[in-house]
Amino acid sequence: MPSLPNKIIETFPNPNPERDYTIYLQIPEFTCLCPKTGQPDFATLFLDYVPDKFCLELKALKNYIWSYRNEGTFHETVSNKIVNDLSQACMPRFMRLRAKFNVRGGISTTVVVEHTASNWTPASLIQLPS
Repeated sequence: MPSLPNKIIETFPNPNPERDYTIYLQIPEFTCLCPKTGQPDFATLFLDYVPDKFCLELKALKNYIWSYRNEGTFHETVSNKIVNDLSQACMPRFMRLRAKFNVRGGISTTVVVEHTASNWTPASLIQLPS
């Protein structure tokens, strides 16, 4: 059965909840619509998170991200909404989204949003992959 865009975010149990480790995801085909012009906005999303009890299931994540394709939303709004939804679904120790939008009108936009669990102290600084 073919995939369809939807807002359902599935998770699975973290196979190593006793340890801090970082999952780095790159999503190069994010699309939404400019709420002012209706023109498409394209971005590459860089999602890094330290799971606690649950990890994000990748096919469901793909369908969730795809669900924004026809929505009119500002870069700042959609970036914060994605982090809110994903962190609510998997309750990570730490999550960072870097949404790097393509140039529009001569302006490049990158929005960085972070979520940190209130009871978590990192064992080391979370580094971005090179």
